[in-house]
Amino acid sequence: MELEHDLPRIKAQGFGLAAISYDSVGILKNFADRRGITFPLLSDPESKIIRSFGILNETVPKTSFAVGIPYPGTYMVDRKGVVIAKFFVDDFKERDTAAEILVKQFGIRTEEAHASAETKYFHIATSASNELVHQGQHISLVVDLDLKPKMHVYAPGVQGGYIPIDWKMTENAGFKTSAAEYPKPQILRLEAIKETVPVFLGQVRLLRDVVIGTDAQVKPLLGADNELTVEGSLRYQVCDDKECYLPATQPLKWVLKFEPLDRERVPADLQHK
Repeated sequence: MELEHDLPRIKAQGFGLAAISYDSVGILKNFADRRGITFPLLSDPESKIIRSFGILNETVPKTSFAVGIPYPGTYMVDRKGVVIAKFFVDDFKERDTAAEILVKQFGIRTEEAHASAETKYFHIATSASNELVHQGQHISLVVDLDLKPKMHVYAPGVQGGYIPIDWKMTENAGFKTSAAEYPKPQILRLEAIKETVPVFLGQVRLLRDVVIGTDAQVKPLLGADNELTVEGSLRYQVCDDKECYLPATQPLKWVLKFEPLDRERVPADLQHK
């Protein structure tokens, strides 16, 4: 369902899309009809393709109906059929979203969970790879800064008492966050004080991976219309070529919409035995 939601963005980048599972054609058709899936769902009922890729989940008990399932993941394949990238996570209950891959690998701009503000020193916009989220999904939070001319902020690792930009998150049980990802800084020579420092200039994009918690962890935190609010802050000090301004903190907020997993099974005569 997440892939169907993001299909226009996937196609806009020039990609096609297909999914492979160990389910029968009947199961896949029932699901596709019920949930409005329009891209190809390919049946691998004996898990031949799954085994050939080396992703068969062999921890499944031999008596389980789930024998034959793969570890979930995403492959990117070129026009010649060559795998050029793959995306898997250690926990089979989690997975990267297609939109997260597009944001991180191709730098696409997204209007999902978008908000913006103007300060004296820069324009700031926040967004997420996905606004509609489900348990176990890996998504990317995005902070885009557009610094005004001659303005810079200090990059992490700066020495000499300067205050680096620092993205903090307000943690809760509904999600887990990884460390913030900062771009490679530019090295700026400050002739007035004869120092060289790492800085960010112009347009700057910061990323942070978030893993959405389970239904049980998220539900107590939901607001109206199943909204899951994710909050943080951006600490910074802006300088220009003549002076440094007082340090400041910019509040950050993303409002996501949480949807429980579809746990409805197909009719009994189609189910795995």
